[in-house]
Formats: sequence, structure tokens, C-alpha cells
Amino acid sequence: MSMEPIHPSVTAWLKEAPKKMLIGGQPETALSGQTFLSINPSDGRPLAEVAQGGVEDVDRAVAAARGAAEKWAATAPAERERLLRRFAALIEEHAGELAQLETLDNGKPLSHTRQIDVRVAANQVYYHAAWPSRLVGETVPVSIPNLFVYTRREPVGVVALIIPWNYPLIHSMQKVSPALATGNTVILKPASVASLACLRLGELALAAGFPPGVFNVITGPGPVIGQALAAHPQIDKVQITGSTAVGREIIRSSAVNIKRISLELGSKAPNAIFADADLELAIPGAFRAAFGNTGQSCVAGARLFVESPIYDRVVERFVDMAGKAVIGNAMDLTTELGPIIDGKQYETICGYIQTGQEEGARLLTGGNRLAPPAVPEGGYYLPPSIFVGASDGARISQEEIFGPVVNIYRFSTEDELVERANATTYGLAAGLWTRDLARAHRVSARIKAGVVWVNTYDLFAPNVPFGGYKQSGYGRDNSQAVIEAVTELKSVWISTK
Repeated sequence: MSMEPIHPSVTAWLKEAPKKMLIGGQPETALSGQTFLSINPSDGRPLAEVAQGGVEDVDRAVAAARGAAEKWAATAPAERERLLRRFAALIEEHAGELAQLETLDNGKPLSHTRQIDVRVAANQVYYHAAWPSRLVGETVPVSIPNLFVYTRREPVGVVALIIPWNYPLIHSMQKVSPALATGNTVILKPASVASLACLRLGELALAAGFPPGVFNVITGPGPVIGQALAAHPQIDKVQITGSTAVGREIIRSSAVNIKRISLELGSKAPNAIFADADLELAIPGAFRAAFGNTGQSCVAGARLFVESPIYDRVVERFVDMAGKAVIGNAMDLTTELGPIIDGKQYETICGYIQTGQEEGARLLTGGNRLAPPAVPEGGYYLPPSIFVGASDGARISQEEIFGPVVNIYRFSTEDELVERANATTYGLAAGLWTRDLARAHRVSARIKAGVVWVNTYDLFAPNVPFGGYKQSGYGRDNSQAVIEAVTELKSVWISTK
């Protein structure tokens, strides 16, 4: 074991009770006075007491954001850029603290949050800091004489951002920074089971100098606050990363004022290894795709298709790697797979494992909760669980499990693979492993997914669009696509007669 001690500044911050929301530039408790406990999934111990906001707190946050919207939209591009760069620098300065907070709060291994999550979050802000002075329109040569026509990009207004618990730092900055860069004010709603890093980000935004009401953070139960945000008539747009079921509720609630929506929803990503692939690259890559962040990822390669000539070899290697995976406390720098986020999610995953067996699939390894002393007392730990023999129509083949479970299937032809890979209601991500460049292009073009990785997996950049097909949602994060999603396009006609 190589347990990293909790930094004194993190310990001191956690002891400040309750952790307050950020509304109108001020730390605020819930009007109801209610709080909830943030629990460390690695050992089940309480971390912090957090303000439990309600509908009345949503109203306060919306009023603050609405009150700041006009002035923030009129703020000079250079000033918005300066504040965003300062915010990004503060994220970097507090990287160790933020990494520990996320690891303690959601159970992601510290090696991951430190090397990836904090860096990606800061880079998202740096990237979008360049956009305020690049929001350009165009002149349009209409065929009507004596008219000058041009377009403008203007902020949508007040944007509500609802994010899940698996990547709080990345998801929040992926959504907050483009909205702020384009002149919108925002209300960030993190998941209740992983709010701490987002609350700290709110404090850093305040320290960076954002005006009161521009960046608000509200904590509390998703069904209450998410519903209130989606239905609030003074919110102009909702961006969400979450389940497809939650996405449907957001769509229904948003009808009150026909607000703009961007949805990144569920997934059941196919990942295919062809017989000509470099197996020393493909097998470990596919293993990480399936079990990275203990499978609690929207792009997890949970359906692994393997070409028949190499099927047995891949299955054998997967089982061997599963047995050697280092599972344990997320603060242990040697941990590869941390805990399941909480007991509710653990029960959901175990229910799917049981259903898979009842439907006739064969569980080769995993499926049972690990116990002390192999893992810490109080956490919900599941080893990598590997199924073979599942039918394409089985529930474990069709429904998102969001845990360390992978189904391995045998396929024979390219056409068969494409048909089966697309035989799902989702279309967020996919992966291919092959040395055949022509095949890589052919299959990538035929897979119905918003992103296809070839001979790699789970890579992102702030200038590359990310989002889904089908019931994986609509709209995109990252790149110019998200800039367009958080702005309105206005056409201006001027008579020169």
C-alpha cells in the first residue's frame, strides 16, 4: 500500500460545516437549514456536511444569475478572457487539493484525478478563455439591393448545468467555461454524492474575480433541484450529462418556456478487436476501456466484440488481467480500481449481474463483493466481472450498468460486427482495434456513435466535439460546437438606401 495522507488544507476545508452553496457571489446555507452528509465511498465514513438546497434556493440562484446576466454579457471580451485565465491558473495552483477532494468524494483513484482530471479541467478553462474575442459573425450577400446584412452571436442568458458524480471536475469545467466565455451566467448543479470538488471550484471562481451572480453552485437532491432548474421560466438553457431517463424528464420539464437543451446521456459502447490488431496494445486497451474508473464511465467499452480467430486468447487474457487488478482505497497510489460510488449503485450493478446469469450468460470471474482485509471496511468493492455467452438482446447487452461489468462476444465478419454494434438504442462512443487502415475508416463511418476511437480509447480534447447519437442525447460538448450551443445567432438587416 502507498496511502497518501490527506493534505492539512483539505482536512481544514472539510471541517468547515456545513459546506455552503455559492449564490450571488456569497456562500449560502439552504433556506430550509437542511444538510446532507458527503460519504467517502472508499470506507463509508462521513467526509463533510453539505447544504441541501431546495426549490426556494433554486429561485435565489436564478435571481442572482438573471440579475448579473446583462452586465456580464456586456463585459469586454478581454476582461472575460482575463478572468477565465485567472480561474484556470487557480485550478492549477490548487490541483493537489482538488484531486484529493474528488478522490475522497467519488472514489476515483488518486493517480487518475491527479494526472488526468485536474489537468483536463484547467485545460478546458484555458481553451475556452480564448473564445470571447473570437465570437465573430459574418456578412451575408443578399440578393436584394441597398441592404447590408450581418449576423451576431449573443449569449443565451442563464444556463443551468447538471452534472453526474463520476467526473465532477471535468464535466463542470467542460460546461461552465464555454458558457462563461460567451457571456452567459451559470448555475452549476453537481451530483449529491460528489459535490465537494465543485463547491471548491465555486470558491476559486470567486477568488478569480468573477462578478457576483455570474457563477453559482447549488447542491442538493437531483430530483428536486434538477426538476426545478429544468422547469424554471427564467432559465434559458439546460446542459446535462446524466442518464437517458433523467434526460427525458429534463425535456418534459423544459417545455414551460421552450428552453434550449443539450443532453449527453446513456451509453452501451461497443469495442471491437479484429484478428489483425496488435493484441499487446488492444487487449490492455480494451480492458482499461471496460474497467477504467471501475466501469463508472459514460463511454465504458462494456460490449467487447472479438473476431473469432483470437476470441479464446482475448477472453483468457481478460480473465487473467481481472485477477491481477489492484482494487482498494482510492487514496492508495497503487490502486487501479476504486470502490463503487455507493450502496445504491452497488445493488444496481449486482442486480444486473444476477439478471445476466438468469438470462443464460456465463460469468467467468467477478460478481461478488470483496471483503476486508483485501479491501477497506465500509466500501462497496466489486472486482472486474466478465460475461460470455450473452445474447445481443439480453438486458446486460442493452442496458447501461455503470459498473465493472463487460460482455465479450464472438464475431466473424465486418458486416456482422457493424450490425450488432449498432443494435442498441444508444450511440455515444465506440472503439476499434485493427492494423487495417481501410477497415478502420470503413467501420468508423458505419458505426452510429458520436465518437469512434481507433487503436486507442477514452481520449478527449477541448477542441474536439463530444456527444451522442440516438438516445445518447443531442448537442455537443467541446469545440466550436459547444460555443454555438450556448449562443443565439441573430441576423441584422440594415437599409443603405
